[in-house]
Amino acid sequence: MKILVSSLGKEKTDDFDTRFGRCDYFQIFDTETKEYEVLENRGKTSEHGAGIASSQQAIDRDVDILITGHLGPNAFEVLGSSGIKLYSANSGTVEEVINLYIEGKLEEI
Repeated sequence: MKILVSSLGKEKTDDFDTRFGRCDYFQIFDTETKEYEVLENRGKTSEHGAGIASSQQAIDRDVDILITGHLGPNAFEVLGSSGIKLYSANSGTVEEVINLYIEGKLEEI
């Protein structure tokens, strides 16, 4: 399973970002290999439609779970129709919010 987290940095110890469309990075954790992959968010530089561009990037990476703080209505619609499960967190590092998801402590959006 692949878990995508919106992130302020490139390390699993960096804080997760509550923004989705305008976050700096996406970190993808593979629960089978226990490896992280870091992607620069292409949507953050979009003048309009950052959430849609970011959503497409998540869909293209074939993730199963997405953890962020807030999704705009367009991103929610695109991601919701993709089959990706969406979860919300309030604060913590990337690693901490992934662990919260694994422990069943995050709320589904």
